[in-house]
Amino acid sequence: ADPSGREFFGGGPAWFVTRYDDIVESLLDSRFSVDLAKSMHVPEGERAEMPEEIRPIARSIISLDPPDHTRIRKLVQPSFTGRGMEAMRPKIQATVDELLDRVEAEAAARGESTPNRRMELISQFAYPFPVTVISDLLGIPQEDRERVKGWTEHLLQVDQRSDAAFDSEVRAGLREFMAYLKELFAARRAHPEDDMISRMVLIEDEGDKLTEEEAMATVFLMYLAGHVTTVNLIGNAVVALLTHPEQLAKLQADPDLTKNAVEEVLRYWGPIDFVARRTATEDMELAGTLVRKGDEVAFGLASANHDPRRFEQPDVFDITRPDANRHIAFGKGIHVCLGAPLARIEGRVALETIVRRYPDLRLDESAGDLEWGALFRGFRQIHLRF
Repeated sequence: ADPSGREFFGGGPAWFVTRYDDIVESLLDSRFSVDLAKSMHVPEGERAEMPEEIRPIARSIISLDPPDHTRIRKLVQPSFTGRGMEAMRPKIQATVDELLDRVEAEAAARGESTPNRRMELISQFAYPFPVTVISDLLGIPQEDRERVKGWTEHLLQVDQRSDAAFDSEVRAGLREFMAYLKELFAARRAHPEDDMISRMVLIEDEGDKLTEEEAMATVFLMYLAGHVTTVNLIGNAVVALLTHPEQLAKLQADPDLTKNAVEEVLRYWGPIDFVARRTATEDMELAGTLVRKGDEVAFGLASANHDPRRFEQPDVFDITRPDANRHIAFGKGIHVCLGAPLARIEGRVALETIVRRYPDLRLDESAGDLEWGALFRGFRQIHLRF
């Protein structure tokens, strides 16, 4: 673990942990807290102050320690099982097909034909795909989806903009989004439907239930964290395969490799670089270094997944890698990504369909070089020919 002057999401100096075993050990260690109020780098005044727009989403499970984290996750977890997500496969497949049909129709309208049809993967497919799936899962009415899409688009642009006007727009969007969710929760309590929002507002376990703010925080987390993960997973997978044609050929010859290919993409180019700003709640030794109570620690998921002590030839992209699923792209321990089963099934269906439908898929070299995003690990745009 090396001390770093880099600031993580506006915080102070942090220890940056890079090795696989050290990170896994730390993420399983209850002495590290996700509650930033315990950091020595957060002034007392700032701990007490919280923008009004943020209050309804502050009780997200990613920012709570046990016992609150344990209680909320217990209530929400049943909606995110691998079996439950697999049951959504037909609806996910239908969404993929509909979006790709639209891409092809737009290319045809421009007078383009195979093999020179054009697609910008992120805006035309990878971005709208998870928004549609999450909206279906939650039960957002069709007539409201354009409004919800507008609010979430602002939230997801934090990777690209940071000006004051944009900050004001984000806050206004948050207020509108939270007001909308309150109305939708009330409607679902009165008239439940077969969707996740109905289950969240009505769920009860041994007398315990989610508060309205906890339900709002969960919806917010699904749109923000779950969306970014899937967008980057799909974009990174397509670029990785197109820049490793021998691996693409393997997948085209054997579609059953798709499941392992998604795991290898998560290891090789995972959608999140690092887990940032856990706080030590007591003095401890980590990798031979003294970490004091109140110190912030960041964990490099990308570096762990390329640790040669854990993965043989880690910088080689190999969709047949036998231990690809040992990556920690979704974290580890009690805060492992709640939506990982959904992201996996979305990634598999999308990748399998794209590879099958477009055997001549290639990067559009005339569009210029690919550009990584600033905050998350994904490409801003991916121009393709097919």
